[in-house]
Amino acid sequence: MIRIEPEAWAEMVAHARKTYPNECCGAMIGSQVDEGKLVREAIALENAFEGPQNARYELRPQDLQAAELRAHERSMNLIGIYHSHPDCDAYFSKTDLQNSSPWYSFVVLSIRRGEFDHANCFVPNLEQTEASKEELIY
Repeated sequence: MIRIEPEAWAEMVAHARKTYPNECCGAMIGSQVDEGKLVREAIALENAFEGPQNARYELRPQDLQAAELRAHERSMNLIGIYHSHPDCDAYFSKTDLQNSSPWYSFVVLSIRRGEFDHANCFVPNLEQTEASKEELIY
């Protein structure tokens, strides 16, 4: 289970709306709690994909390292990555799976006509061959 605090959730949705019709991406920092993961802060990152950004996102390794450092400075951990899917469902695509990391949770926000529609969270297996849904509370 992953729970996202209201302020972090609002930042994620605002970022997705702002970048529409392109995909946004960002980092989620927080901590492990008894019932799962707690996201306390969302960090908007730049979509570095050099192709059409309405269908794909890419993170720079140095941006992830900076998010990790920010988390440690706040005595937290990098919990996962979020990104948006403009005008389609919040699913974990084959590309998402291939570019994932099995130690992170991945939140996907569906943004339709510039407005938030729904979201899902996924956790890939170690081989990155499939991802299971993780309960998402926001």
